[in-house]
Amino acid sequence: MNNLKKYLSVIFLLSGVILTHVASAQSTGAYTAGQVRKVDLEQGKVTIRHEEIKNLDMPPMTMIFNVKNKNLLNGLKSGDQVEFVASSEGGKLYVIELKKGD
Repeated sequence: MNNLKKYLSVIFLLSGVILTHVASAQSTGAYTAGQVRKVDLEQGKVTIRHEEIKNLDMPPMTMIFNVKNKNLLNGLKSGDQVEFVASSEGGKLYVIELKKGD
């Protein structure tokens, strides 16, 4: 019985490490270029026409992203060129890093 508890503890530990690694791989992709189409500061959302998002295996398209940190949207307006990092969490897409282009 004691060995079973140790075995199960190791399995839970390893599954946690694997899940952390997968989540990290999804959220630490390279920057993706895009153009801002709309900013909704109140709702914490931004619409971006973007190139392929490789870490999410997503083709180029225009879509709405949530932001966890609304400060990312300060000074951002429609037409701005941006580079951003996106992640998928709980079925929602988030911009987790964003920088304005020239």
